[in-house]
Amino acid sequence: MTAAEWSDTVIWWHVYPLGFAGAPVRPASGGEGTAHRLDRVAAWLDHVVELGLNGLALGPVFASQTHGYDTVDHFRVDPRLGDADDLDRLIAACHERGIRVCLDGVFNHVGRAHPAFAAVEAEGPAAPTAGLFRIDWSGWQPGDPVRADVFEGHDQLVALDHSAPEVADLVVRAMRYWLDRGVDGWRLDAAYAVPPEFWARVLPEVRRTHPGAWFTGEVIHGDAAAIVRASGMDSLTQYELWQAIWHGIAERNFFELAHALERHNGLLGTFLPSTFVGNHDVTRIASAVGAELVPHALAVLFTVAGVPSVYAGDEYGWTGVKEQRAGGDDAVRPEFPPRPPAPAELDATARGTLDAHRALVALRRRHPWLTRVHVDVVDLANEHVVLRSGTAGTAVVVALNLAPERVELPAADASTVECGNGRLAGGRVTLPARGWAVLTA
Repeated sequence: MTAAEWSDTVIWWHVYPLGFAGAPVRPASGGEGTAHRLDRVAAWLDHVVELGLNGLALGPVFASQTHGYDTVDHFRVDPRLGDADDLDRLIAACHERGIRVCLDGVFNHVGRAHPAFAAVEAEGPAAPTAGLFRIDWSGWQPGDPVRADVFEGHDQLVALDHSAPEVADLVVRAMRYWLDRGVDGWRLDAAYAVPPEFWARVLPEVRRTHPGAWFTGEVIHGDAAAIVRASGMDSLTQYELWQAIWHGIAERNFFELAHALERHNGLLGTFLPSTFVGNHDVTRIASAVGAELVPHALAVLFTVAGVPSVYAGDEYGWTGVKEQRAGGDDAVRPEFPPRPPAPAELDATARGTLDAHRALVALRRRHPWLTRVHVDVVDLANEHVVLRSGTAGTAVVVALNLAPERVELPAADASTVECGNGRLAGGRVTLPARGWAVLTA
């Protein structure tokens, strides 16, 4: 299958492996040898299938010093997680269940301890790897610190020189190596910091040998459609929609959501965005909007166009606030138990959140055309909204209420309540206080 064919039906379960598996992150342990922790992810794959998901999007799995984004070897699995055989087994277990696998490609920068940069620090401009980096050599003398560009002020993350052919060669080789081992796609970390022209050189070369590979870029700002056209990436992270979903709900301002959905519609002629309400870099959705309103966010996520993902743990309503400090990501990147909890082990909030995920993923599966559909705003106020996604023959309608009292809203020709707690009568849908419903016509 081409990437366009399978990515139309994939819904990812996004995992941050180091946290998930309980690996030491700060600082990395130097004495434990290889710890085979990736099997802990495999133990959750049946849970992924039961949710209705069919993709595993893994955060960094390559050898690094701390959090995974300071890579020291693109061709070796982080020994805190295991080895290449462990990753091979995980990929095989995914494919046996019909689950695609996407890896996190950190190709904007490397860790300062990467052997290529260590050679530069030891040998200066004569090092054979000096061309990989952007370095100011003016006035440099042996023994002086190497003045290399770094990523967003992080001294331990040394930026690669994306104008250098040897960087393109490194990235092509790394991508092909893991695609050869069965990986289906790549998330391109910090793709916004890399010139689009670099991806336009690299991706066609990778697709030449792996035409079914799919590539999504982490882009947090800028002209998304122009970036896709210039880079050749298949998808980009839809941060504008993510922000509008949780802002709209948390701040009782659905006008922001309506504006973002209009802009989201405008992207669809160019590419399918990667949509989400949670990931490893942001406050968990249950903490952002409150557990009671998580289904409202999910109802939008699973009824708008795009390639959606569920951040592992969000399906249980787990909480966690990202903070701007050392260790500020820990709360949103926790260790997982060895197996999924049994229903009896869940409280009412977790069961309700899990049920909402299952119901909305199932609805998405029943209506695969939602992947590319445009959304119309039927009714709009600060505290309520009605959205309609439709084709010539059918439609899905989302009605959301944030107010502390019940509301009656237009049902936009819907005839059946599929999910939620709304009541349909006489062409109107009644929602209780802070209620929600997804309907079909």
